[in-house]
Parts: sequence; C-alpha cells; structure tokens
Amino acid sequence: MRLLFLGDIVGRPGRQVVMSRLPMLRDAWKLDCVVINGENAAGGFGITEAICDEVLGAGADVITLGNHSFDQREALVFIERQPRLVRPANYPPGTPGRGATVIDTPSGARVLVVNVMGRLFIDPLDDPFAAVERIVSECPLGSACDAILVDMHAEATSEKQAMGAFLDGRVSVVVGTHTHVPTADGQILPGGTAYLTDAGMCGDYDSILGMAKDEPVRRFIQKTPGGRLEVATGEGTLCGLAVEIDDRTGLAVAVAHVRLGPRLAESAPAFWS
Repeated sequence: MRLLFLGDIVGRPGRQVVMSRLPMLRDAWKLDCVVINGENAAGGFGITEAICDEVLGAGADVITLGNHSFDQREALVFIERQPRLVRPANYPPGTPGRGATVIDTPSGARVLVVNVMGRLFIDPLDDPFAAVERIVSECPLGSACDAILVDMHAEATSEKQAMGAFLDGRVSVVVGTHTHVPTADGQILPGGTAYLTDAGMCGDYDSILGMAKDEPVRRFIQKTPGGRLEVATGEGTLCGLAVEIDDRTGLAVAVAHVRLGPRLAESAPAFWS
C-alpha cells in the first residue's frame, strides 16, 4: 500500500500547492491513500466546508485537524455530516465530530485514520495515549483494518516521540503535525511503524510558520497589542511523508520525506519513481 501524508495546509498558498500538485502525484505515484492536516486551511485558522470539499476533491481521502479545529464556527456543524474530516479524538465527550475514521481504498484495503492532540505547551485536552489506545484496541491492525495512521498534533517533540514508541508495531504510521517545520527524522521504528516528528506545512516558507513575518517579529520585540496575523502570500511548498506499507503485515517497509516547492531542498520517494 502506498500512503502519503501531507502536513498542515496554511491558508491560500497551502491550498493552491495542494490543488495543483496532489492530483498529479496521486496518479504518478499510484497512491492508495492520502491524508492531509487541514486545521490552518482557512486563512491560517480552522477550515470551512467549502475548503474541506475542495481538498477532498483534489484527492485527499481524509483531512485531520488540531487545536484550530473549530476556529471557523461552521465546523461545529458540518463536521457532523463529513465522515472524512477528523478532529482530535481526545476532545471531551460531546464535542462534535469524530476522532477516527476508516476508509476503503480502491484496492479494497481498509485504512484507519486517527487524530489526537498533545498536552504539553498547547491547549490541554484529555489523555491522547488513552484515547488512541481505545481506538486501536477496537480496530486492531491486521484484523479489523489493513493499515493505521495516527496524526499526533502536538507542540513538544518528546510527546510525539513518546507516541511513536507507545504505538510501535501496532500501527503503520505515526506522524506529527502542528509546528509547521519539517523534521529530518523520518524512519521506521524497531517494531515496524513509520515515524516522523513533524511533517511540516503546505504553505509559504518565506514566512514565520506560514504567516507574514512583520507581525510575529513585532510581537516578540514589543510584547504589546498589535495587528492580526496574516497568511504569507508567496508560492507554497508541499511537505509531508511518503510511506510504503507491507500488505501482509500493515507495517512500513520504506519511508521518504516529501518536499516539493520553491524554498526548501526538494525531496521525493525514489522507491515510487
């Protein structure tokens, strides 16, 4: 199975690079499953139904979210009728939406996608380890599904690494999101789980985390109220992780960083060329 995960879409540049590149990549790489984090897709804060439909229409199978899940208030409503939009599973009981979903690939394989959010240096929710344990136990790899991807939306690298170690050998992929900076530690853990601390973002890298530089810099210097954060408007770069999964075991056999765009050194999976 060929799985592609793309990091946080940040505003219009992120949406544009996904819209322009994903349909071609899906065809050229013969992808079975594409998962994208979309929590910053609407002006950097949340996601709208129109944007959700646009990203799914471009070739995403599932969109995951994070701490900005409900910045656009309409998400409280439309997330209930969109089974392929997944918010963190460790939101309190009664929160609209779902924390996991299962999709069927064109080949007939079943992929479980789970979204959880960390608790260090970010809005604390319920225990993400207990949440993911419950979901994976109810839909175990190899019997109820053929692959499992977990998007760990968290600030602390240690918390993301702990989730990777906790799930190693029981899921296909653990990939971190939220910090918008791609890390260089893509690997297969000892138990066979593909791991990356942060997938980076799909957005303009001539920025501060996808935002125009002036206001973030001013906030660090002056520490006084000022203007709004605005999405940077330059050309977007696509960032994420490519994973080849063994159809027999559901575990990873190859991983590669994906960076396609004008500002970062480009990288693509040689094993799919």
